[in-house]
Amino acid sequence: MDTDKDMHQHRKGVVVITGASAGLGRACARAFAQAGYDVGLLARGLDGLEGAKREVAQIGRKAVYVQVDVADAQAIDQAATKIEAELGEIDVWVNNAMNSVFSPVKEMEPDDYKRVTEVTYLGQVYGTLSALKRMLPRDRGTIVLVGSALAYRGIPLQSAYCGSKHAIQGFFDSLRSELLHDQSKVTVTMVQLPAMNTTQFSFVKSRLPNKPRPMGKIYQPEVAARAIVFAAENNRRELYVGYPTVQAIVGDKIAPELGDYVLAKNGYKGQQTDQPEAPDRRHNLWEPLPGDHGAHGSFDSEATYSSPQLWLSMHRNKIMAGALAVGGLLLGSTLAQKWMQNGKAYPEL
Repeated sequence: MDTDKDMHQHRKGVVVITGASAGLGRACARAFAQAGYDVGLLARGLDGLEGAKREVAQIGRKAVYVQVDVADAQAIDQAATKIEAELGEIDVWVNNAMNSVFSPVKEMEPDDYKRVTEVTYLGQVYGTLSALKRMLPRDRGTIVLVGSALAYRGIPLQSAYCGSKHAIQGFFDSLRSELLHDQSKVTVTMVQLPAMNTTQFSFVKSRLPNKPRPMGKIYQPEVAARAIVFAAENNRRELYVGYPTVQAIVGDKIAPELGDYVLAKNGYKGQQTDQPEAPDRRHNLWEPLPGDHGAHGSFDSEATYSSPQLWLSMHRNKIMAGALAVGGLLLGSTLAQKWMQNGKAYPEL
């Protein structure tokens, strides 16, 4: 049996994922492979990239990795060229790479903001430019921007990250309207995420006295990965993941001042455990931490694998069709009863 030929025949497409070595990116690599995609893996951490490639191969798909810093636009474009040379034309590009600093604004340094912005915002811009360079001439392809509830509602202690996610939201609005103006068949979608049990809380730079933690209800990265695959294949403008995301975004539109007061009261304690942080904590702001860290962080006991809100959103068309069918049956039943009661072909309503 020709395994390579068989894999190619059953391939759904080629996806590129940035930040693919750990956390959500790692979960996305598995999810897209399970959905039938060959996977291009971009990240800084070599050990994690090799681990992700092995996992994709175990699922039965091909993977190519490139060790790259998404803050380097030229390096991203060169990586895209390498992936297309080895896997074929890119169908989906997922901008997932991120970095953050846990710190009050008054303790932040200019270089903290510069670096987080270069990775979390400009990394998505550079990835999008590389994708568009290839997709627009073919007039096909999908770009996924990975956002957050924090793209709409900033919270204390993560000003650099929140600012970057807000910037992505504005970039997304501009790009989508331009693609519509040009009548392009290239699509762009943004997935807004909740708090997740990923490796970032052990990796990012922190000036907090205690260990950082996700705030509020925690979701496993596999939940968001399923949403990202769905968004890539269904041309939704935006997809919210988890009820807390909906609550934060809608609540901020209705009563932003109330959000300010609630977060002033709860936002500091809610983002820290009760365990003191080591003064020599290592972080990945400038360099990746060695080792293969996988997709999950240290909050497995608190995290959920499901989101009823997401399920309803993903199945809304079927739910609506079912509701219309039931409504039609009820209307037909009502008309039939009136016909029987009145003995007329056209009942009086």
